[in-house]
Amino acid sequence: MNAGLEVLLAEPRGFCAGVDRAIEIVERALAKFGAPIYVRHEIVHNTYVVNDLKAKGAVFIEDLDDVPVGATLVFSAHGVSRAVQQEAAARSFRIFDATCPLVTKVHVEVAKLAKEGYEFIMIGHKGHPEVEGTMGQLDSGIHLVEDVHDVARIQPTQTAKLAVVTQTTLSVDDAAAIAVAIKTRFPNVREPKQQDICYATQNRQDAVKLMSPQVDVVVVVGSPTSSNSNRLAEVARKLGTPGYMVDSADELQPQWFQGSTRVGLTAGASAPEILVTQVLARLKALGAVSVQRMPGDPESVKFPLPKGLRPDQNEEI
Repeated sequence: MNAGLEVLLAEPRGFCAGVDRAIEIVERALAKFGAPIYVRHEIVHNTYVVNDLKAKGAVFIEDLDDVPVGATLVFSAHGVSRAVQQEAAARSFRIFDATCPLVTKVHVEVAKLAKEGYEFIMIGHKGHPEVEGTMGQLDSGIHLVEDVHDVARIQPTQTAKLAVVTQTTLSVDDAAAIAVAIKTRFPNVREPKQQDICYATQNRQDAVKLMSPQVDVVVVVGSPTSSNSNRLAEVARKLGTPGYMVDSADELQPQWFQGSTRVGLTAGASAPEILVTQVLARLKALGAVSVQRMPGDPESVKFPLPKGLRPDQNEEI
């Protein structure tokens, strides 16, 4: 690696308000009710966060059959289907919903428009838990498209009342291209009043767009399952800058930086700052000599905790 390498640190990066809230819900539930606390699916898609919460007494499950009667259950930040909500309620668990409020907003919109007779086209990645949760708000009438080609294949039963919803962690540019294809095929389609892609996903992608032309390589801190982290590396690559994603500092490869003078560093919305600090230390060990922070406004969004876990409340659930 070249001596004298500079590191440009993206702003904003790392945890968003929805991730902060979800982790705090699990930690407060553990403090109030004691271990174990059961969490359906990884609370957020980050290996470090999940392992840290496991060590504190969280048990991550996919099937509600694995949760004992009377236990405390937390729904992950990605949200769950209506069927999962109903099954959990029927089993009399103590439930805390850590679904990101921006995902809940999409669920509410789907439920409201479905009552008005709408069918839906959802832009998202098949198999992602957020997509499964949103599509699972309805028994039928919601059609998934992953790319522009899928738009030609879907067959809604009617087109008079058709609405678009989007996974919150997509590439802004990719989603926009798919939305254009949908609008071209279905000119009367109803689009969201405000785009569904969340502020944090947008802000982190915008920072990478600004950073990429200024650096030789972009490193994204994030886990392989993290949609928004994957999108950050993709944004860099689409701008012609090599983009690599690492789950931890020991995944950095010295050859990535051969011949480089400047490396950009960012983190997905589910990656904690401690991992950024560790990656910076590893970059310095590989020869980086300076760190420069990009200018950027800090995010001030904060979401309230659910009843029963707020610090000013002691009510029993």
